[in-house]
Amino acid sequence: MRTRLFRRLGLAAAALTMALSVTAVSAPPAAAAPAPYGKVTVGDRTFITDSNGRALHFRGFNRGKYPSDRVSEQDVQEMAAKGLNFLRLVVQWQYIEPVQGRYDADYLAYIDRVLSYGDRHGVYVMIDMHQDVFGPHFGGHNGMPAWATRDDGLPYERDPDGNWFNEYFQPGVQAAFEHLYEDADLRAAQVAMWQQVARTASGHQSLLGYDLMNEPMTKILENEDLVTASARFEQGQLAAMYRRLITGIRQIDTRGWIFVEPTVLVGEGVPTRLPAFNDDRVAYAPHFYNTGVEVGADWDPADGFVERYEAAITAYPKAHRMPLIVGEWGPPSARTPGNRELIRRQMAAINRFASGEAMWYWCKGNGGYCALDPQGAPAPGHEPAFGPYARAVAGRPTAHNYDPATRTFTLSYTLPLTVHGDTEISLPDHVYPNGFNVSVAGIAGRLWDDTRNILQINGWGAPYTTVKVTITPR
Repeated sequence: MRTRLFRRLGLAAAALTMALSVTAVSAPPAAAAPAPYGKVTVGDRTFITDSNGRALHFRGFNRGKYPSDRVSEQDVQEMAAKGLNFLRLVVQWQYIEPVQGRYDADYLAYIDRVLSYGDRHGVYVMIDMHQDVFGPHFGGHNGMPAWATRDDGLPYERDPDGNWFNEYFQPGVQAAFEHLYEDADLRAAQVAMWQQVARTASGHQSLLGYDLMNEPMTKILENEDLVTASARFEQGQLAAMYRRLITGIRQIDTRGWIFVEPTVLVGEGVPTRLPAFNDDRVAYAPHFYNTGVEVGADWDPADGFVERYEAAITAYPKAHRMPLIVGEWGPPSARTPGNRELIRRQMAAINRFASGEAMWYWCKGNGGYCALDPQGAPAPGHEPAFGPYARAVAGRPTAHNYDPATRTFTLSYTLPLTVHGDTEISLPDHVYPNGFNVSVAGIAGRLWDDTRNILQINGWGAPYTTVKVTITPR
């Protein structure tokens, strides 16, 4: 029987490097995480910080899109047990306000319960207002309620090849988006709906914030290409909608982060044209999908997709000192060699340019988007999404990487003038079943907490000291 191990090593020489071999054990539910508080910019990246001033890194999954897979406490507990600290909770306006002016108390209570699960198990929650092809009025998709759908009597047909994204360009769908952005009563209803969500969510410590609209789309004007349409939309209607919703939410909740998404063209290497927003707690939540892979291809590692995406995605949050959390990513199958390599390279890139991510999708199955196998273990090809990571850094992070091939994790950071709390590194026991070796240069004290499978490194040391952590399998 494995025993609990709590080991503190306190040494006088702050710059000493030493190795520690530790046996990993299984983890029960995590303790409540400190509430997200502020932000800190390090080089080109901005991180959300907790109340101790530690830079946070978010790792997790999406869940809750369908009535058949509402988030349960077991889901959140299992996420925490696997070292994850982030849930992007998928919700839809159609369920929040199925009848105009009447909010569904049961659905709002469900959102409240999920946040309570996050409170108990140390998992941050982002509330994603989801839509695909506007809403259920169009072919049973999801998002806006039928009463808020105005198609002007224009046609809509399902895509004959099953590519649902093409249905965004059907005339009825295009008209519905135009009315949502331009009709005063729909504008007001959308703000009021978000205020109901904020009233439900704002008291929870686990609340990270609000993702205002999933993959926003616009009407394409005559003789307008997609790049031109995207720029016009992001600078005009989309920015105006975001400002309305930010203002409305802030009347209810001044603490929660608000996340804005660009159009999906960012996945094609097209930089966003979104403007800045006059709110210091607005963050960026783009998606990271490859179009060819989404329609069934196996990824070609020579196509330059990851490099183009990284080049396109970083300028906007850098210019406005915004945290960046990838709201969705992951292929529809991770079992092919190209897609397996895509996941590995995407995670490596996310570690370079973002401060967190939520993969699509938390479910058990044999293939598809499901990140878990039928027994609940990481599905083949998804292993990088379950690797070690620094969930809280008591300093300024400068490098963060995990190599799945060697199971080597590295972290570098500099100590600030003042620091509170420890650096926390999640080390899942499925990654290091036989234990691990840890080398720390710069500071010496550390604690292994087997109740959460977290290595804690104390923040004591001379200001501006560089701390380097290396973890390898034993």
